[in-house]
Amino acid sequence: MGKEAKGVWGLLADGESDGKLLWEPPKLIFRGAVRGIFQGHALRDLRVEGADLVLTDGTRFTLEPGEADTWLHAIQNPPSRLDKLGVKVGQTVVVLGVDDAEFLDELSGRAEPVEADEGVDLLFLGVEDLADFDQLEDLIGGLAAKGAIWIVAEKGRGAPLKDTEILAAARGQGLVDTKVFAFSKTHTALRFVKRKGGAVAATTVADEDEGFDEE
Repeated sequence: MGKEAKGVWGLLADGESDGKLLWEPPKLIFRGAVRGIFQGHALRDLRVEGADLVLTDGTRFTLEPGEADTWLHAIQNPPSRLDKLGVKVGQTVVVLGVDDAEFLDELSGRAEPVEADEGVDLLFLGVEDLADFDQLEDLIGGLAAKGAIWIVAEKGRGAPLKDTEILAAARGQGLVDTKVFAFSKTHTALRFVKRKGGAVAATTVADEDEGFDEE
């Protein structure tokens, strides 16, 4: 969902240098001899001047001709929650135990949840205790070849389940965790896929500023 460009000339308050520019929503990151991380107000009045992407405070990044416009569009149109969760039109989506009216409303506008026990592209499973994992074996059997399960759980120190408990329970059913996402202000989602050939995949964080149960 992000963008990356190398060989970008950056003019920042602390100096100027050649470097790499990254868009990792909601952060614009510049890495060179001079470094900077920009978000929120810094991107509010973002504009293009020739080949330059110019920020609110006058910080500017010189990109390849024509690239500044594509960066401006990407930053001004960040991916939605459904985009980050990988929800696409036409997918078979099942929701179990997730009581989030706002999410369900968003979801219905793109992929109306259905009741299905096979060919499931995305399954959202809300969990509150370890007993909720007893149904995983049957649910895994209903996944499509490239299907995934998002386990949605309360986050924070007072959460009934710790991240280590969730990981252990899911891995014990032959699942591999691949991504963490800040699902809402109160819940986190962890994405799992079926293990292939015994390989273990690395977990990645969808939102860098909000890790799994770590705020």
